[in-house]
Amino acid sequence: MPLAPVLTSYWDVQESWSLATYLRNDGYRGLEKALELSPAEVISIVKDSGLRGRGGAGFPTGTKWSFIPKDNPKPKYLVVNADESEPGTCKDMPLMLATPHVLVEGTIIAAYAIGAKVAFIYLRGEVVPVLRRLQRAVAEASDYLARAGIDLVVHAGAGAYICGEETALLDSLEGRRGQPRLRPPFPAVAGLYGCPTVVNNVESIASVPSILRNGADWFRTMGTEKSPGFTLYSLSGHVTRPGQYEAGLGITLRELLEYAGGVRDGHTLKFWTPGGSSTPILTAEHLDVPLDYESVGAAGSMLGTKALQIFDDTTCVVRAVSRWTDFYAHESCGKCTPCREGTYWLKQILHRIERGGATEEDLDKLLDIADNINGKSFCALGDGAASPIFSSIKYFRDEYVAHLTHGRCPFDPARSVVTRD
Repeated sequence: MPLAPVLTSYWDVQESWSLATYLRNDGYRGLEKALELSPAEVISIVKDSGLRGRGGAGFPTGTKWSFIPKDNPKPKYLVVNADESEPGTCKDMPLMLATPHVLVEGTIIAAYAIGAKVAFIYLRGEVVPVLRRLQRAVAEASDYLARAGIDLVVHAGAGAYICGEETALLDSLEGRRGQPRLRPPFPAVAGLYGCPTVVNNVESIASVPSILRNGADWFRTMGTEKSPGFTLYSLSGHVTRPGQYEAGLGITLRELLEYAGGVRDGHTLKFWTPGGSSTPILTAEHLDVPLDYESVGAAGSMLGTKALQIFDDTTCVVRAVSRWTDFYAHESCGKCTPCREGTYWLKQILHRIERGGATEEDLDKLLDIADNINGKSFCALGDGAASPIFSSIKYFRDEYVAHLTHGRCPFDPARSVVTRD
């Protein structure tokens, strides 16, 4: 499958982030077309395109917009989730850094479609260069915002992984501690300030201008029937040329590795994540699985954010999973017991296994704790912490057992703490 550069088509142009460059590349033509249509017609086009959320869940974007109640007298809000912090995920930040205006245009179109007069872009506060680019782009787009009657606010978050969860993001945006809300009610009914709200990922919104400009049928010429369109695949880790590769949904990892120069010289693929560290890992036997929502799900994982972390044969899977678990234990908001307590104990047991001080009982306990977290925590962070545990033991149980048997990591003999007979 060939690459399909749409969002990335002029990332390498000098001053790609400027309004002048954006206008030379058909910038704001999608907005002009949208304003000639009714909000309902705009939503219909996005529905017909089959655009699915690019933030992980893959929910149809147009359908999500249509959930906003028409008879609710309260103000409507649009919130763009730019709190990218999933380990391995690195598509939204370069998009906003290279072409912030495509997000601004998409935000104006989406706000117009749902009847929102105020929109927010919630950005991680640590990425100051991206914050400045977005603020400049919003200032440059003042005429377009005024024409649509939209106020656009760029809000810098305080840096917490949990704020990538849409309801925790809304609490943070309101000035409270970022923690997931009980649902229902869902944001479409009672979101920001208790008002109807749509929360969309950066890439989802950035895909909208080209759909308005070129039509739903054009969008469907890429991707698959159930997962249409183009998307960004982020390749990182043990790959020759890591980076962003934009292609139609359904391309395989084998094809993407060909574009990226393959796994680094002298080594072979051991395991990989299709959508960041919170998705179950896959192995070399899955190289030809089409990277769309249905096919990856059938293979036992999730497409997620399409963050393809590549690990070669030098990697200790126990060590990699242990590092991911450290992250989830640190980022747990503490609101629910399964996640708060469970991630702590997952971390302790994995450290013990990695150091060589564990027994077979610890391996069973690891699975038991993961099972008590999975599907039982308040939000998906708990599921994300359990996924690499289950999948790594499924494919690499012998490697865990080797840590128990030899009292050390078989990939790093120097990391021996306990000596066994």
